[in-house]
Amino acid sequence: MAITFYTNPMSRGQIVRWMLEEVGEPYETVVLDYSDDGMKSAAYRAINPMGKVPAIVHDGRVVTECAAICAYLADTFPAAGLAPPPAERHAYYRWLFFAAGPVEAAVTNRALGFVVPEGRERMAGYGSFDETVATLETAVSGDAWICGDQFTAADVYVGAQVDWGLSFKSIPSSPLLEAYAARLRERPAYKRQKEIDGALIAATQKQG
Repeated sequence: MAITFYTNPMSRGQIVRWMLEEVGEPYETVVLDYSDDGMKSAAYRAINPMGKVPAIVHDGRVVTECAAICAYLADTFPAAGLAPPPAERHAYYRWLFFAAGPVEAAVTNRALGFVVPEGRERMAGYGSFDETVATLETAVSGDAWICGDQFTAADVYVGAQVDWGLSFKSIPSSPLLEAYAARLRERPAYKRQKEIDGALIAATQKQG
């Protein structure tokens, strides 16, 4: 297989598996644990020096970081229709990288109990958590997808942030976010990803 996918089912690798299922190309899965023999091994650090998953290797080319992998796969397999035409990618790029930057930082900092000191919001990049979530809502405020009627890689990445955030209550619920998440959860590729990773998690817990 041309694509090798390095992951752990209890990680952001779920985002990339969803994207791979949307693309529909065959891929090989390599499951790594969090040990020195897994993600932290010299062999895997040769692929990702950060020693974290997910990562893909496609025809010898390494891609890491979830948003980058989603964008790469959309461009590499255009027949899947997961990226708009180049002249119409303004919303696609805007919200894909908004989720990878401000949303990721704001949600993570809040989960860790970090609060930006008053008056220092400009240094944080995302301003405040509330501003970030309010802005996120504008990305999904339509009746369909981020780029209108076309479902794209931006919906996979932004959608994963919304889906997880609502599920684990790291993002506050709202009618707009709940409606968007409900649409995402009906996608066959989303369901396949949950089934595959759910089975891997269950197998891991049984072994433990």
